[in-house]
Amino acid sequence: MILRDFLPSPALREYVRKHQIIKFDFGPGVILPYKVYSPRPETCLVFNLRDPQTVRYPQNAGILTHPKCTIIGQHTVVTNKYIGREFFTLQIVLQPSSLFRLTGIPCYELANTFMDAESIWGKQIREAFEQMCNLEETEEIIKIAESFILKAINQSNQQLHRIDQVSSLILYQNQPLTMDKLADHACLSSRQFYRKFSERVGIGPKVFDKVVRFQKAFFMKNANPDLDWLSIAIACGYYDYQHLSKDYKFFTTMTPSGFYEVDTRAPERTFGVVEVSET
Repeated sequence: MILRDFLPSPALREYVRKHQIIKFDFGPGVILPYKVYSPRPETCLVFNLRDPQTVRYPQNAGILTHPKCTIIGQHTVVTNKYIGREFFTLQIVLQPSSLFRLTGIPCYELANTFMDAESIWGKQIREAFEQMCNLEETEEIIKIAESFILKAINQSNQQLHRIDQVSSLILYQNQPLTMDKLADHACLSSRQFYRKFSERVGIGPKVFDKVVRFQKAFFMKNANPDLDWLSIAIACGYYDYQHLSKDYKFFTTMTPSGFYEVDTRAPERTFGVVEVSET
């Protein structure tokens, strides 16, 4: 079992937050658990190197299969992710606006959905994927992925915008931020700020800020299961427990305790691993 984060090389850090290698091998006869995947402030490029990954969306009776190379947009809904017996994936978590900068696709079109990365990069990403499939060493797999991303960056014509700096400010905030101040930082009117932010990030700045705060609370509880919810709420920038509970219900339709209980049945818990990273 592997569940490990890797920092990208310095040349990629403007675009990439982290690389995440996930590998689970379930023996025959084991009932495969599914992952209730919470909303989090991320867009990803995912390489499914072994068995395919499937996903079910709320209000959707069908199960959808991720392509071998998948672009995942910003999500604000809980999804159920199903894995195979040999699950081996490289997930490249991008900086908030990097997906727009790499593809030029308005990111609101990819919110709460995914697409085949081959439709963007074709033969280039297919060849990188085939090389990675023949390897077991994580460092070599990441090296090939980084080489591909560098080529994608060089082919992109989307320049850095002040909105990109604002999205990073929200992501790494240590204190409450007002939307008016963020719009001023971006040198945009409020209307332009919301439109441009949605285009480059996928959702509006207020909702993105809400997702960031929710994820902090989610991971803090995982890291400190005995910590009470009020302490978590205050530490993560909520006014009180009711404020935190309102956001939990907004994103998951569950109470904080209810959703925490669901997460204790995640696949990684089978191997004694808990998701706690906020990076």
